[in-house]
Amino acid sequence: MNVEKIQIETTKQSSFSIFLDDFKQLTKVRLAVSVVFSSIAGYLLAAEIPVLIDIILLAFGGYFMVGASNAFNQIIEKDLDLLMTRTQNRPLPSGRMSVQSALIIAIILTVLGLLVLYTINTRTAFFGGISIFLYVCIYTPLKTKTPLAVFVGAFPGAIPFMLGWVAYTDQFGIESGVLFMIQFFWQFPHFWAIGWMLDDDYKKAGFKMLPSGNPDNATAFQIVFYTLWMLVISLLPATAYTGTFNLSMIATIIVGCIGFVMLYFAIQLMIQKTKESAKKLMFTSVGYITLLQIMYVIDKMIL
Repeated sequence: MNVEKIQIETTKQSSFSIFLDDFKQLTKVRLAVSVVFSSIAGYLLAAEIPVLIDIILLAFGGYFMVGASNAFNQIIEKDLDLLMTRTQNRPLPSGRMSVQSALIIAIILTVLGLLVLYTINTRTAFFGGISIFLYVCIYTPLKTKTPLAVFVGAFPGAIPFMLGWVAYTDQFGIESGVLFMIQFFWQFPHFWAIGWMLDDDYKKAGFKMLPSGNPDNATAFQIVFYTLWMLVISLLPATAYTGTFNLSMIATIIVGCIGFVMLYFAIQLMIQKTKESAKKLMFTSVGYITLLQIMYVIDKMIL
């Protein structure tokens, strides 16, 4: 009897472990956490006196919304994911999770996310809702139609950083606009570097992720072009034109330096045009946006 109980408990634990792993894959936990990090950074930039409960609500609400977006995305693309080496072991194409279960999870996360963000303020919930709509209803269907999908996808992808500012101030102004533009332009070199690396895999599923359709000079030039715009906008707070969002001289120098590092790797991709150089740019872009947000917060609170 004791052996049977142990076996039942072990089976339950194993089943829960598998479900938890599938849930993390369905909601893309690492991406969701990075989005939450961006939102909290935006909140801390705006906050005179941070409110812990609002930060917690922003974290959970942000995760729910991103998780829902990713779940809906994988439901829509389940057959295409099966064609790609990178995604064929996800819960839906592998058959470990049913579409019905994934849909229930996506709907629950959407409702919870909107409710949690609404408790902060209505504008935060509004932008959260806009984000999930653009990602699921416009960006996802466009991925197999046109490279402009990345442009559309940059809008919901740019919302989290400024969402934190809106969560604290309940306003959308020049400050939150600058935060939005920084992350908006950052996404082009970041996602095109990923698209360059995985071009063969994406083409198996018919995804059109690169601006010219191929890893060529035209794509490489646009990567450098958008990186330059990102660098310029990241330094705007050093001027007198960004409201209450300002940078000290020390922070301006540091932000400029890390921006030039990313620009260097973008130029290297344009020169070399290899998957290895694209991989370096992709990792650099992740480090860049993280360090940028940390630097902005440190500058406001310490420098």
